[in-house]
Amino acid sequence: MRTIRLARRFGATLAGLVAATSVAAQGAPPPLQVPEKSVPVPADVSPQMAKIVGAPLRQNWNIQPKTGEEWKPVAEAGAAALARQVPGMLERLKVKVERTTIDGVRAFIVTPETIPPENRDRLLVHVHGGCYVLNPGEAGLPEAIFMAGFGRFKVVSVDYRMPPEATYPAAHDDAMTVWKAVTKMADPKKTAIFGTSAGGALTLAMVLRAKREGLPLPAAIAPGTPMSDTTKVGDSFVTNAMLDNVLVSPDGFCDAGAKVYANGHDLRDPMLSPVYGDMHGFPPTILTTGTRDLLLSNTVRVHRKLRDAGVEAFLQVGEGQSHAHYIRDDTAPETRKVFEEIAGFFDRHLAR
Repeated sequence: MRTIRLARRFGATLAGLVAATSVAAQGAPPPLQVPEKSVPVPADVSPQMAKIVGAPLRQNWNIQPKTGEEWKPVAEAGAAALARQVPGMLERLKVKVERTTIDGVRAFIVTPETIPPENRDRLLVHVHGGCYVLNPGEAGLPEAIFMAGFGRFKVVSVDYRMPPEATYPAAHDDAMTVWKAVTKMADPKKTAIFGTSAGGALTLAMVLRAKREGLPLPAAIAPGTPMSDTTKVGDSFVTNAMLDNVLVSPDGFCDAGAKVYANGHDLRDPMLSPVYGDMHGFPPTILTTGTRDLLLSNTVRVHRKLRDAGVEAFLQVGEGQSHAHYIRDDTAPETRKVFEEIAGFFDRHLAR
């Protein structure tokens, strides 16, 4: 069985990360020194998920493009590879996709072959992940396809602008434009918003902005492993560094992408780090993460903040999973379970 080894050469890096996130006060406890160890793939995950969990660290995890122009070829290469997988997903999950434009914003309509009677008037809005710089076009569709296929909901997926086309707040503006249109297409009590990673952060930010602007709120939301704190505060930025085989490091490619999108804007602004926003009055929320996710703490902190605000919040955590592993393979039983859990949550909270 393949194991993941946390080598001594990363010891100084981890120690530095611990020191950076420890309490900046006189007399603070010293950082805990963790010995070198091997981390096996959990024995009780499916073969499909074991392959994902046991994969090597993402290639080029430490690239640091400084501009949107530098990100463009990276995004295009990744999108081409991912888009090639979409036809198979559509066939297996019996879903169709249609390109559209909603009030000037690029989007996709994702429709399952069969919609049950209780979902016929319901509509979901999806905002994809990719650190605000990756997964343009069809590359941003897998999560929406999974939700449509496993949950049998009609989904509007927002193909929001990213660098170099536009920087902050373009993605937020595009998502809100679609949300406003959706509230005219369907009763907001029959709608939900979901997304993973940057899409999870956008999901939370959309609710914060809708509250601020006096717009209708969705009946429920599902932020998956949200980038809820782009300032890199959180225990798992240390504990899961070099263990998460997707994001890998708090100082890796995703941090670089978020900074390019922010374009100098304050990263602690709740629009970019929604954990700092006021979550009173949020709709019922289901959050998803994994035990090896670099953003585990980002997710846990949002869950705790929602609970403290009196919001119904449910947290599901995948054993052994790194960042967003649950949207990697639609044939993995863990993936099906995640989306069926979300679909059940939505069914309980969306009006019929």
